[in-house]
Amino acid sequence: MPMGIFRVCLLVITAIVNHPLFFPKENGTVPENTEEIIQKMKEREESLRLEQLRLEQEIADQEATQKALEKATLVVEESKEEKVRWDMWTALSMVIFLLIELWRQDFQEGNWQDTGGEEDDMAVLGKAFKGVAFPNKAVLASFYEKRILGTTGDMARMREMVEGFADDLLEALRSVCNRDADMEVEDCMGVGSMYENWRVRKPFVCDLIVPFAPPEPYCFRCQTWCSGDSFPPDEQGYGTIKVCRADEDVTGCICDKTKLGEDMLCLLHSQVNTTRPSTEMEDLLCFKNTQYLDADQVMKWFQIAVTKAWNRISHKYEFDLSFSLLDSPGALKIKFKSGKSIAFNLTPVVQYENSDVYFISHFPRSSLAADVPSSTHWFLTFAVYERRFIHLVSKTLPANACHVSCLQILSFLHGKQCSFTGPSGLTNYHLKTVMLHLLQARPSQDWAPEKLEARLQDMLKFLEKCLHEKKLYHFFIGNGKVPAELGFPIIFQKAEPLNLFRPFVLRRDVYRKTVDTFHEMLRNMSALINEYTVHIPLAHTNGIRKESL
Repeated sequence: MPMGIFRVCLLVITAIVNHPLFFPKENGTVPENTEEIIQKMKEREESLRLEQLRLEQEIADQEATQKALEKATLVVEESKEEKVRWDMWTALSMVIFLLIELWRQDFQEGNWQDTGGEEDDMAVLGKAFKGVAFPNKAVLASFYEKRILGTTGDMARMREMVEGFADDLLEALRSVCNRDADMEVEDCMGVGSMYENWRVRKPFVCDLIVPFAPPEPYCFRCQTWCSGDSFPPDEQGYGTIKVCRADEDVTGCICDKTKLGEDMLCLLHSQVNTTRPSTEMEDLLCFKNTQYLDADQVMKWFQIAVTKAWNRISHKYEFDLSFSLLDSPGALKIKFKSGKSIAFNLTPVVQYENSDVYFISHFPRSSLAADVPSSTHWFLTFAVYERRFIHLVSKTLPANACHVSCLQILSFLHGKQCSFTGPSGLTNYHLKTVMLHLLQARPSQDWAPEKLEARLQDMLKFLEKCLHEKKLYHFFIGNGKVPAELGFPIIFQKAEPLNLFRPFVLRRDVYRKTVDTFHEMLRNMSALINEYTVHIPLAHTNGIRKESL
């Protein structure tokens, strides 16, 4: 303890002795040093203040930069959210569009041609049928028996005679043709109303198609409007036929499209194969300087070949044969010495792949038909499948079904009306298309013979509805309900439906004339039928109903 007190006292004494006030003279520089220190401290303070300001400015800049970054991040996030929302709306719109497209296709496949069987669908048709006296069952049955059956009984004999002569003529044609250079002609086939047993108006004309093929080593490569390449609307229903060598690549070789040069040689094709003189293609009935089959050239060749064939066999027959119509190159007429004549059409066609669809060189013209795009465009005919479909459906219908009777009566009425007022845009093919749609849409029992009156009304209603909408779709093209038993090519089933009334949209004058003719036919229907009907007892005639359809 005393030692600690001693140390404290020693420390105090040392501090007192060393205090500056005890030695003023020796420590006179202390105030000056103090001012320097104060000055340096002020300078230091000023530098610290400036450093503080700089740091505060940097902090402010960093905060501003941080805020800008946060704002930019927020904008980006908002844009991402907006993009996500936009993408969602886009995806939703695409889904809605696809649903609409699927619904449209389902509508076209399931209800792609409204059949007129529903009451609501017929509400559109009230005006044209108001005041029309529709013949009853007894009048229609009498008319059909007297006018239709009485004039169509000899069709079978006429078909047999024409087919036998056509076979003989084609056999002679093969004998006069050069098998190494000319087209190879196959056996003919009967199509159309004469072979479907519903033609009613004279003169009776048999329609025969004659498939032909090119000589070896050539072949036909066919392309249709629905094969993938874009075709204009006016070329729908048409196709082209390319004449190629059998060993030629379908897609074509680059040597045929590019100049290889004098010192280059294609390893796939020899020089003989790649050079095709224009005269060689013309000999194969192609359009000038192309490989596409020319319908006009084909018909000229066919007419010359038929003339040579007839000259070879004419001595066997006691009649004359001549081409009857200038605007229908395949129209032939047999003239007997008695003055009677038989007309028939013999038209060359090209088979589409391995089906019974055919490219036809010339098709019967009507006021509604548009001009053919060019002579290298061939119209497709489905006549063989139409005949098969009618035959197939007829097996499921009741005995003596009325479907053919309805078509015959409608064809007669329209033809008779056109003889009074002139031709219209409607053709017998349109009338047959109406029957085909109703055959597919209505149950089999609806075609019983006693329902002739109701089904005839349905056909008239359906036809007027199609005229009102300017839409009558081809029965086979785009129809997904074609029976599989027919073996119909799937490419045409998946194609867009082909509107046979599309020309009405473009030609309003023809449309107006067609509608007026149809309405006039409805008004004259009762008079036209009664003109060819035997006397019916009053009890039956009083049963004629006047319906507003």
